[in-house]
Amino acid sequence: MAMGRMPILVAVALMAAAASCSARDPNIRMPMAEVEATAMDDAVGPHIHALRPLLGSGGQLGSRGGVPCDSWRLGVEAYNVRDWKMVPANCEGYVGHYMLGSHYRRDSKVVIDEAIAYLDSLRLAGNGKEVWVLDIDETMLSNLPYYAIHGFGARPYNATSYRAYVRKGSAPVLPETKRLYNKLLAVGIKPVFLTGRTEDKRAITVANLRREGIYGWMNLLLKQPGFKGSAVTYKSGERQKLVDAGYIIVGNIGDQWSDILGAPEGARTFKLPDPMYYIG
Repeated sequence: MAMGRMPILVAVALMAAAASCSARDPNIRMPMAEVEATAMDDAVGPHIHALRPLLGSGGQLGSRGGVPCDSWRLGVEAYNVRDWKMVPANCEGYVGHYMLGSHYRRDSKVVIDEAIAYLDSLRLAGNGKEVWVLDIDETMLSNLPYYAIHGFGARPYNATSYRAYVRKGSAPVLPETKRLYNKLLAVGIKPVFLTGRTEDKRAITVANLRREGIYGWMNLLLKQPGFKGSAVTYKSGERQKLVDAGYIIVGNIGDQWSDILGAPEGARTFKLPDPMYYIG
């Protein structure tokens, strides 16, 4: 008789527990570490994180976007998924939550922490010939305000609207990369910007960087009119010119694999996350 009643008692207990959890839901609080991390994000990235209330962000990525999108992003970052044109339609929400939430910032912090640890390990000659190559878009400056209202990469690329956004010169700085940049200046390594932006955007790019407190770079290399090769060909060619001029590339960082592939890559390369678009 006691055994017969056991399933009923278990069911009642489970229902009571579920009701209790449901009643507590409105009062659930994030762990203090998460609260502090969110506060830090909001303090250092107001232009990006102000998008959260408007577009939504954060939460459990797996439950919001699904495992397939999580696996797709891993394939992208590991350079196993290549030559893709758009974020899969069913992953638009996932990528949006990733970019606007704290996950993107945390992943970027891991990369920059490793870059700074490597930088601290270097024995620098201090002869003015040591340089660090940095990409600009999604590396030094963020175009997330644009992509947040254009499907996070899940809609066809519109060159006209994107160029109009760039011409505003309003892209916010990525705080983690700015931390690395300031460290480079402090130890005497010359920053060199190497971007796929074209020469006609030099003035607005300089103004945007200065607007975000970025000064002191050695050179800003932009794509010249008429160049027809791939991003890898262009960027490796510009790095070769630096080496030919006697500079030592101690580090190289970008958000695309095409930023860091192709000899000479530099003594050490670092890849920042970017699941919104692919440049081959």
